[in-house]
Amino acid sequence: MSGTYDGGSEDGSLEGSEDGSVGGSAGGDERTFAALAPSQGRAFAQTWWGRAWLKALEDTALDGQQLKRGRRQAREGAVGAVSVRPGRITAVVQDRDGTAQRSDVLLQQLSEEEWDRFLDMAVDRAGHIAALLDREMPPHLVEDAAGAGVELLPGIGDLEPECGCEAWDHCPHSAALCYQMARLLDQDPFVLLLMRGRSERRLLDELQVRSVARAARTKEEPGDGTRDGGARSGEEAGVPAVAAFAARGHLPPLPAPPPLPPEPGQPPALDTEGAPPAGIDADALEFLAADAAARALRLLSEALLPGHEQQPEEPELTPAQDAVRLAATTSDQRLVARLASGSGRRPAELELAVRAWKYGGAVALAVLEDTWALEPEALARATAALDAAWEDGDRPRLRAGGGGRWTVAGTTAQLRYGRDGRWWPYRKERGRWAPAGPGGPDPAAALADALAEDVPTGE
Repeated sequence: MSGTYDGGSEDGSLEGSEDGSVGGSAGGDERTFAALAPSQGRAFAQTWWGRAWLKALEDTALDGQQLKRGRRQAREGAVGAVSVRPGRITAVVQDRDGTAQRSDVLLQQLSEEEWDRFLDMAVDRAGHIAALLDREMPPHLVEDAAGAGVELLPGIGDLEPECGCEAWDHCPHSAALCYQMARLLDQDPFVLLLMRGRSERRLLDELQVRSVARAARTKEEPGDGTRDGGARSGEEAGVPAVAAFAARGHLPPLPAPPPLPPEPGQPPALDTEGAPPAGIDADALEFLAADAAARALRLLSEALLPGHEQQPEEPELTPAQDAVRLAATTSDQRLVARLASGSGRRPAELELAVRAWKYGGAVALAVLEDTWALEPEALARATAALDAAWEDGDRPRLRAGGGGRWTVAGTTAQLRYGRDGRWWPYRKERGRWAPAGPGGPDPAAALADALAEDVPTGE
């Protein structure tokens, strides 16, 4: 990839800006983000693109201990305001002894030719820009950009450090800055595009100009009217939907979608004077009808959200899973008993299943009820996550129990590693392992949930 580095200011100051923007302040082709609060017990990157940024750092650095120190400093809030501009991020990082170092991390900008290819690709696929405006970076955007010869995310060796401590490799200061940057990228992927050379405003302006120009060319091009929005004989020429969407600032606004109902529709009442036919449970039918109405409203609400078309379809539930979902929506113990019997569970088992469902749906239910033998690759990922979650000497004593489960010695707390790559807290209650909180990427945070009401075992 060709490009240049912007040297930025040389006096160590962080240049400010005038007008506010999401996540920080913006001025021209520079944004400055206020220092973030200390962050304990959670992963720095929650999004896949934030994790890709950290992978580039961790694959590049030669000294893992320097990364650990930098991660600790970032967690403690030692990173000051972060200035982001094309080719460079800058911050002042405080050491524990009170000294401070200006640290910079450089990332090569895209060349003009690469930006041309990226903009042409984006005009063809307006959904990519819609996702960015929702502060998302879908994997297919990165894949389509790579197909056009443009690498958006950094790879090994792409994050080049410069620090006042004069370290020749990534030092704790540049590592802390990179870990903090991952949190900023989680909030707004446009920050990465700014490092690559284009501010959000400039990028959107260039896309709009290209979209309008393409729409005009399409309308003027001769043809048989069967492609590119051209008109057939006797018909008025149209504009491709993608071009119309991208040029929405120059077009009349579309009518607003109809408003959502304030609540689900009411199912018909079945408490008639006559008795229902044999084998028909009127209360159960009313319950199912009310559930169908609530689900219909939820699906409609989700369908009207921006970027809904980019979301994967929900997998169909099995009857046993759906029984748990239904039990989680009612307090009628007679219906709960029927659902337990129909799904082959004892009432106490269904109670635990419902608790798991409320923490994370079908994924959390699988963590409760399924056991799986971790393949070597999954076991290596889990072990690495456990090693990285605590600072030296802080890690509790964990006993591996197989099936992706680790019990904390001397307590009634347990960590479970799910097929989704998240960690789930469990606590022993009345001789059964019970879900104790939602899953997350950080085993230390999950263990904190499991230990919240821990009862020592005396081991």
